Amino acid sequence: MSQENRFTEEEKVLLANTPYAIGSAMIFAGGSGLGTIKEMIANTKSFIQGAKEYPDNPIIKDILPNLKDFEDTKEKSKDMKIHYKEWLKEKGIDSFEKMQDAVVEDCKKVNELLMQKADQQEAQEYREWALSIAKNVANAAKEGGFLGIGGERISPEERTFFEEIANACGVDETL
Repeated sequence: MSQENRFTEEEKVLLANTPYAIGSAMIFAGGSGLGTIKEMIANTKSFIQGAKEYPDNPIIKDILPNLKDFEDTKEKSKDMKIHYKEWLKEKGIDSFEKMQDAVVEDCKKVNELLMQKADQQEAQEYREWALSIAKNVANAAKEGGFLGIGGERISPEERTFFEEIANACGVDETL
């Protein structure tokens, strides 16, 4: 089955939205104040980094824009923004807790989808990429402390949330 026909439109949106949503939820897991900006940047950078780290993965390649093609980048970015806003609205997300629950549920759906329609290497690389986004966001700024002094690199809330998404993705991994 060709890559284009392997996944339905709904499945493609789920596959594209989930890694970014993982990073977004991780941003708010620790509540790092000024560090939130660093975490937002880490989320976007880590999401796009998937193209460089997994250039031969057809699932990731299909999700991410071709950065060498401005029109493709513009179009995919626009579509992703629309789908992300629709996801927030559809899930009724108005709190971190609801976002966290929705992300964990979507990770479970993605895991099932990957087990059904992806080969083992594609699935493993997708999971590595999605979880690397969470790790990079969690490590982007210290939690607690004052103006970056003191605090800890990864908060207990971030560790707990990471374990939940890793388990939902079918991976036994901790921060």
